[in-house]
Amino acid sequence: MGQAPPHRMYAYTDFDRQFVRERADQYRDQLTRHLAGQLSDDAFRPLRLQNGWYVQRYAPMLRVAVPYGEMSSAQVRVLARIARDHDQPDAALLAQAQGQQDAIGHAPAPRLVTGTAHFTTRQNVQFNWIPLAQSADVMDLLASVDMHGIQTSGNCIRNITSDERAGIAPDEVADPRPFAEIMRQWSSLHPEFAFLPRKFKIAITGATEDRAATAWHDVGLHLHHNDQGELGFRVLAGGGMGRTPVIASELRAFLPWHQILNYLEAVVRTYNLWGRRDNLYKARIKILIKAQGQRYIDEVEAEYQRILSQDGAPHTITEAELARVAKGFAPPTPAKPSSTQQKMQRILDVAAHDDAEFTRWLQQNVAAHRDPQLRIVTLSFKRLGQAPGDATADQLDAAADLADAFSAGELRVSHDQNLVLPWVACDQLPELWRQARKLGLARPNIRMLTDMIACPGGDYCALANARSLPLAAAITERYQDLDELFDLGEIDLHISGCINSCGHHHSGHIGILGVDKDGQEWYQITLGGSDGSSLSGAPQAGKVVGPSFSAHEVVGVIEAVLDTYRDQRLGGESFASTLKRLGHEPFKQAANASRLPALTTTPTEHSPA
Repeated sequence: MGQAPPHRMYAYTDFDRQFVRERADQYRDQLTRHLAGQLSDDAFRPLRLQNGWYVQRYAPMLRVAVPYGEMSSAQVRVLARIARDHDQPDAALLAQAQGQQDAIGHAPAPRLVTGTAHFTTRQNVQFNWIPLAQSADVMDLLASVDMHGIQTSGNCIRNITSDERAGIAPDEVADPRPFAEIMRQWSSLHPEFAFLPRKFKIAITGATEDRAATAWHDVGLHLHHNDQGELGFRVLAGGGMGRTPVIASELRAFLPWHQILNYLEAVVRTYNLWGRRDNLYKARIKILIKAQGQRYIDEVEAEYQRILSQDGAPHTITEAELARVAKGFAPPTPAKPSSTQQKMQRILDVAAHDDAEFTRWLQQNVAAHRDPQLRIVTLSFKRLGQAPGDATADQLDAAADLADAFSAGELRVSHDQNLVLPWVACDQLPELWRQARKLGLARPNIRMLTDMIACPGGDYCALANARSLPLAAAITERYQDLDELFDLGEIDLHISGCINSCGHHHSGHIGILGVDKDGQEWYQITLGGSDGSSLSGAPQAGKVVGPSFSAHEVVGVIEAVLDTYRDQRLGGESFASTLKRLGHEPFKQAANASRLPALTTTPTEHSPA
């Protein structure tokens, strides 16, 4: 612990390290004064939020930034230490919280879990139970491995996300990580953009397959080549979920790569000037662009041209700077090939013949790499008895060990709340699978129904209307049969505990949204959402299939929808394709017909909140 990340990941400079260290020292002073009564709650609140410290339903919640999703094994071990030593409330608080949970709604309350880290859809890591008095100690631990929570909260430019296969995917046009790192440096404590109308999220990809859900972000960036073979960005803006789901609009079909910071400066500055500050629900850039349309795009272009002509394009990225940063992302030195690709394939074929589960693991959890001798492996953290995205301290340590043994000491957080090993040699796959299976991290369900996305919901979040985790547990328990999962095929199921959409329910093939109705937990079901992947088609928000359902009815609704799919599909047709072909009506009828008879009354009683 404490060493710099491996050379193939961006290594913090002395300036970066001093910046993080001084921020941790500053926070310790602020915390000390707050605990001594010298800083009121109101005065301390913005200071802790600037470092990623929220106060949730029962205890502080820390959000740790993981820029573009990359972590070293040393960093993961520090996260494990934080989970083990600090994510531990006193027994009285935990008992009080559990008692309150047991009294909520009419859904069974899960046991509240401590000592865990939670991976988010935006490639961050969260902790839910760290006592505030220990928060400065945790900041010091993070700083020891170049981590922090700066700008993971507040109305600023948040953690910049990317494809978890960035730099290694066979379908990649260019590696987006150097650009993401340059954007991180540009946006960190940007003096003009510290108090935007609302939070601002950027996602970037360099692949033809959009695994970063760029159209659902405030700004989405796609690296590609124009007709002249020049590298640049397609720029989208105005995407977002929440109360008003909006797909981003195209601002520029092609922008030369070296001008991306100057153009982003124009995009965010125009939003900062025009964005609404009088209404929290209408402050996001998606509302501004939806209202202004072409006028906003024209204003951005005018500001961009002014930056180029009058300001002298101060943020132009030079070839030398790009090369400097890109050098930090050089792949690990390859091992001397010990066999031909054909021999590796024979090893895998023999191993697969001996174990059907290994064959399925190869199919679902292992992906092609740009280097034919390597593979990309996803460790599944979705299993019975564990909330989606959660990882215990022991699991984090074990994942770090697997990264050291099989992936050159590197891991990545995926958009789907799992961990990815990006540098696995083909001939090491059987041994990796054996070790991961012993740890419970090799279930071959990636992209399947039980590889669901879920926010922490009402079990932890004060904003939630309903709990997500009991539903996730019930659906996971119902669909444990791997034969049934593989028969159903790849299905995205996303669960959010409130309209803020942290569980990305809008983009799920099946989405579940918790709503409050007279103090009880109810759930809307949506179908047909897409994050823009090839499996789902163009990005779009799912449509509500009917009135809201009680917690006890949700699993039956999912069963009815999937039974309809199995009855109506053609050949090997996917769920998304069958839904697109048939439309929503057959699924809507099946969902509403599945209601429990005792709960079936007038339609108005079950209308959404």
